[in-house]
This record gives sequence, C-alpha cells and structure tokens, in this order.
Amino acid sequence: MEKVKTDFLFAQPSIMSGAARVFDLWAQFDEYNRSESPFEADAKALAADWLLVGQDIYDVIEQHESESKAA
Repeated sequence: MEKVKTDFLFAQPSIMSGAARVFDLWAQFDEYNRSESPFEADAKALAADWLLVGQDIYDVIEQHESESKAA
C-alpha cells in the first residue's frame, strides 16, 4: 500500500530553488500550494487525516499478521 503524504499545504522547494533563495531579497520564490477556498483546504486536510488513520490501521494489521505468522 502506498504511503499517504499530508504535506500538500507546504511548499516543496528543490535544492536549486533553495540556493536561489539566498539571493531572493524580495521573496519572489515564495510559492505555496493553494486551495480555491478555506472550505476546500479544510476538506483536503480532513481527507488526508482520515487517510493517515486508515494507513495506521492497515500498518498495525499487517504488523500483527506478520507477528502471528512468525510465532
């Protein structure tokens, strides 16, 4: 199962953009992931939270099954 990421509200700078920020005195490189409305941002965050809860449950079930087989 693919791991769920919840960093969609944060910028994902590269090494090159990080180096360019040294010379970015007027904050031209500041860019963040945006939503159309606060409601959309909340909905995305809530969905991501529940996906992580589901991922945690899945991981615990997988761990329990592997421990049961080893015993």
